[in-house]
Amino acid sequence: MAKINFGGVLEDVVTREEFPLSKAREILKNETIAVIGYGVQGPAQSLNMRDNGVQVIIGQAPEFKADWDRAVADGWIPGKTLFSIEEAAQKATIIQYLVSDAAQRAIWPVLKPCLKPGDALYFSHGFSITYKDHTGVIPPADVDVILVAPKGSGTSVRRNFLAGAGINSSYAVFQDFTGRATERTLALGIAIGSGYLFPTSFEQEVYSDLTGERGVLMGALAGIMDAQYKVLRDNGHTPSEAFNETVEELTQSLIRLVDENGMDWMYSNCSATAQRGALDWRPRFRDAVMPVFEDLYARVKDGRECQRVLESTGGANYKELLGKELKELRESELWSAGATVRQLRPKLK
Repeated sequence: MAKINFGGVLEDVVTREEFPLSKAREILKNETIAVIGYGVQGPAQSLNMRDNGVQVIIGQAPEFKADWDRAVADGWIPGKTLFSIEEAAQKATIIQYLVSDAAQRAIWPVLKPCLKPGDALYFSHGFSITYKDHTGVIPPADVDVILVAPKGSGTSVRRNFLAGAGINSSYAVFQDFTGRATERTLALGIAIGSGYLFPTSFEQEVYSDLTGERGVLMGALAGIMDAQYKVLRDNGHTPSEAFNETVEELTQSLIRLVDENGMDWMYSNCSATAQRGALDWRPRFRDAVMPVFEDLYARVKDGRECQRVLESTGGANYKELLGKELKELRESELWSAGATVRQLRPKLK
């Protein structure tokens, strides 16, 4: 591991230079990895590993036809590299449990008997293990329980891999039965195409992940966009102007500058008027939302957010209700304006 300075705090990280793909292949050469679930993370991680020369099979319930057909379209062969969940798990030495959190709870009674002594049970989210009192996912004592959590969607994991880059991932070992859990974890992290790997625990991963998704990454971002757009529209600005000032400039210009060199660099490459306003208003927004984030983290830590997820996503009509919520979001004036703006962007030749 390399000691890296993160804002004055030294952290251990694992890079591809010190843990090359050749080393990962050597560690995994006698392993059969079953990716359970071909939904969000499953396609990206399995395809990246296949491209990296690792032995991978897919476990997918055939009754979920869209996911099964997608696996077939991606080159997985029924009866050879594509199986039912139970059959794939029985063939594997490493089981990557990549179905949704609610599905992990539902499928666990089927999956657990498939685990053999010395197998590894792999997660990309600490949810089921951390909230085991809610999920009932309690692994047997004679398997490794490990985690590699890419800090991006499955789409980004695959896209960055194909571009020759990688999504950074956290990793953790919850249970080391074989004495090889750490090397298995790091090898898998490299095999799925991680940019670099940093250590965490199952608890810390899920606490930070749920807070981030509900906060800056998705919930807070969408919420403040809604608020700014409405204020602009209420004050007579057109949908096009309100959307461009709220979303388009952020996603097409400013956030790219932050990505390249940081927030201060973005500020220094904007007008003096923008700099002054951003520096003055930053603490006001921070202080306004701090109580919301404190409440959010408390709800994540004590399990209330877990309970909310399981109760809502486990319902028989959840997909129907979700569809209605997403339709309402999509058809709102803000995101209808966004669809039009995207169509008007100059096309690359």
